[in-house]
Amino acid sequence: MSDADKSPLMKDGLGPQAIKRIGSSIALVVPGFNARAFQKDAERGLDELELKARVHHLIAVLHRHYDLPFKKLSKYLQDLPSVWDRGSAADNKAGFAAWPLIDYIAAHGLQHPKEALQTLEKLTPLFSAEFAVRPFIQQHTDITYAKLLEWCEHDSEHVRRLASEGSRPRLPWGMRLPQFIKDPEPLAAILEKLKVDESLYVRRSVANNLNDISKDNADWMIKLCGNWLGDAHQHSDWIVKHALRSLVKAGDMRVFPLLGYAATPEVTASEIKLYKKRISMGDAISFSCVITAGEQTQNLVVDYVVYFMKANGKLAPKVFKLKNMMLGANESVVIAKSYSFKPITTRRYYAGAHQVAIQVNGKEVANADFKLVD
Repeated sequence: MSDADKSPLMKDGLGPQAIKRIGSSIALVVPGFNARAFQKDAERGLDELELKARVHHLIAVLHRHYDLPFKKLSKYLQDLPSVWDRGSAADNKAGFAAWPLIDYIAAHGLQHPKEALQTLEKLTPLFSAEFAVRPFIQQHTDITYAKLLEWCEHDSEHVRRLASEGSRPRLPWGMRLPQFIKDPEPLAAILEKLKVDESLYVRRSVANNLNDISKDNADWMIKLCGNWLGDAHQHSDWIVKHALRSLVKAGDMRVFPLLGYAATPEVTASEIKLYKKRISMGDAISFSCVITAGEQTQNLVVDYVVYFMKANGKLAPKVFKLKNMMLGANESVVIAKSYSFKPITTRRYYAGAHQVAIQVNGKEVANADFKLVD
């Protein structure tokens, strides 16, 4: 396979072209920065590194080539957005070039939180500073929390989003924030300020923050969502719907009435029909089921559940979205679906007994056993 035929990898977002853009842009704002020397140093050993390792590598190289104390350096870096080379609009990884520049602030600016946070505010439109701000939340809680509240009022949607995304308790790829996992109450003021933000980019972050909270503090989060629904604002309603997604999939019976679904659905379900009860690795399990409503029209959330055999010999459920529907009185609907056991990088399959189930408003109404063989 030629290089031209290869699909781009995530790490390619911090390849030689990105390094060249970094060096040339910094040279325009930081006195004495040698872009050519930086590029030569940065490319040394780069090929062997994956994406996150490249971020750390470039932070270290930048530090070797910045010959200024942090306070002075940070003032220069705040001018970077005005000269930043954004790369090709067709390259969906072009934004990665700013990642090490921003995370450098967390690596080397922790002793200067005022200057560092101001710099993150300026740089976050280039590539979200959601990872970089988290060490400041941990080590300089009061000053950073005050800045997060201030950012909620910022003109830039990127800065407003940073207030929510940076404070997510369980941000993917980011360090966890145990203080917010233990007690999410401080987040309420941030989320309240952003719940009707005009930007979907910001509102989606608010929903994700609440979804994070639901994993450790479901009672607190459900109460907040209930209060927001009382606001009768379309943006609040959208956020609540997306924030509750994990609890919906988990079948938490408390959330369905909040979303307009029946708390105790009156439905009957036929036995699940399996088109095969024994499948091989790489095949798909296909199944169907008939759901019939009772005497009243109902709003229903219908999901399916696969109970996977794990390495320890126990079954573990995974809920998958199927459909939301309104089912009229005594109306029936056929639910049909397939799940493929083709190898994927995010899940390992083990041979043995498995199970598939249909879930209506969080309650299993039918299930069937099947076997996966090597």
